[in-house]
Amino acid sequence: MTVSLKKAMNRVSPDRRKAINARARELIAEELTLSDIRKARELTQQKLADLLGVKQESVSNIEKRSDLLLSTLREYVEALGGDLTLMVKFPDRPAISLKTLAELTPEKTPRPSPARR
Repeated sequence: MTVSLKKAMNRVSPDRRKAINARARELIAEELTLSDIRKARELTQQKLADLLGVKQESVSNIEKRSDLLLSTLREYVEALGGDLTLMVKFPDRPAISLKTLAELTPEKTPRPSPARR
């Protein structure tokens, strides 16, 4: 006999239900699109475009792309008030934050010395 999710959840203690709902919110938050994040920050594409100094169409194009430059993504996230962190995960070790990539800005990008040019 099958049991509906609602009935199954009613059998769970209130504390456990609260924990389940909190974890569900965490999982959903991990899967937001750029558009979802922008909307959650209560910004329109036009307002974000103004903050980035680009046209609204550019914001729309960024949100539709599946392949972005890290610098473009960083600028987008920073315009929303966030910081971009790049994580590398391997199955046999803890996640690694690539701070040297995630935190590079044009001003911080290493330049070759004159002798190497």
